[in-house]
Amino acid sequence: MSTHRSFILLLCTGVIAGCAVGPDYRRPAMPLPKHYIGQGMVVPEKNVSESELATWWQSFDDPLLARFVSLALEKNLSLAQAVARVTQARALLGSANAALLPSGAISGSTGRAHQSIETPLGQVLDSTPGYNRWGNAYEADLSANWEIDLFGGLRRSREAAVADYQSSQAGAVAVRLAVAAQTADIFITIREQQTRLDIARRQVTIQRDLLGKVQLLYNRGLVADYQVQQAQDALAQAQATVPVLQMALDEAMNALDVMLAAPPGTYRAQLESIAPIPVIPQITQMGSPAELLQRRPDIIVAERRLVATNARIGEAIAEYYPTFSLSGLLGSATAISSGNLFSSGASQASGLLGLRWRLFDFGRINAQIDLARGQDAEALAAYRQVVLKATEDVENAFSALSNRNVQVSALRQGEAALSRAQASSLAAYQRGTASLIDVLHADEACLRASDASVQAQAASARAAVALFKSLGGGWQPKSAEMISVE
Repeated sequence: MSTHRSFILLLCTGVIAGCAVGPDYRRPAMPLPKHYIGQGMVVPEKNVSESELATWWQSFDDPLLARFVSLALEKNLSLAQAVARVTQARALLGSANAALLPSGAISGSTGRAHQSIETPLGQVLDSTPGYNRWGNAYEADLSANWEIDLFGGLRRSREAAVADYQSSQAGAVAVRLAVAAQTADIFITIREQQTRLDIARRQVTIQRDLLGKVQLLYNRGLVADYQVQQAQDALAQAQATVPVLQMALDEAMNALDVMLAAPPGTYRAQLESIAPIPVIPQITQMGSPAELLQRRPDIIVAERRLVATNARIGEAIAEYYPTFSLSGLLGSATAISSGNLFSSGASQASGLLGLRWRLFDFGRINAQIDLARGQDAEALAAYRQVVLKATEDVENAFSALSNRNVQVSALRQGEAALSRAQASSLAAYQRGTASLIDVLHADEACLRASDASVQAQAASARAAVALFKSLGGGWQPKSAEMISVE
């Protein structure tokens, strides 16, 4: 009796203590600088709105851009898939939670049997006076089972499931950021192609007018035939750019429709009017590299996976130790009549203390532990790589935005100078002091400058979007649902 009490006391002490074998997770140290290298390179333009990192798309001061990003975050099918994966992870977490609790079941059965008198048992029973060959059987039971998590294997399994759930949550946030950034990129591309297409069509008009004037002068014998051919070639070159730009515009509009989970052409009417490329807002919420660990969802995904692999080491180590379980049954059974099912004579009860110990299977357990440690080492390297890649993304985005802004400023100055040169060359040609080649070169240079300026503006806007994305903008980490593993 004393031995049983000591065993029960030891068992209860282990359960209350809640010990769990295996290593406890601690976030790896990452040597990150206090500030970004390119943080001071981005100089905001005057009279632009300040950005809010959580809703950066609204800071571009373009209502249509903000509307399309909001629609994408509501309807995008890639985001819907990510949300569905969160639901799956939540279900697996519920299963891990249930494994820590006792399980119970209610069962019942009824049967009616006919005994053959051709069998040995039937022949014996048939010789009994008043024997009834028909018999009824009834049974009702309440059973319960509980695996006692004495060494924490189930708790480590739950810890891994919590981390997997948190990883799926952060993964959904990462998809959300990607959807917002991609939608903004597509919108900027649409405005870029529309503006470039408008420039190309205006250039076609200019070249057509110039050809008409050259032909008029040719008819009067004032210019040579080759000058007419040059004007025709310049017109053809300008006309050839129009279908290429139109194709790119159609592709961008179709891509935007698909981002909004709609058939191509659904939102095209809302984008027919030409509008300027969105103005880049002032980027003020930059934070520090260390803050990326809490803000960038891809880093959170990598860390939660590291937490899960760390917990699975303990889950594997727990197989070294015995597993105890308690089970019991309370019910009634009778083979006479339903009226006697719940009588005292029909009652039945049982209790069982189970033990499972893989005592002679340590070779497989060792292999499982080595596998878990290897997966954890892989997850650790992946986490460190994701952190470094995230800081690289931010630095590259700072550099791209800064240099694109310089490029835009230079191209605008060049465009203004070439526009004046174009007007001067045309006037000089009309006065007879400049050749047609001079006019064609001025027109071509002005077209290239205007087109390059538009492309640079669009690239600068996309660089700003990339910077917002790399900084983890688009959600509120403090308000995100995160389940505690304690």
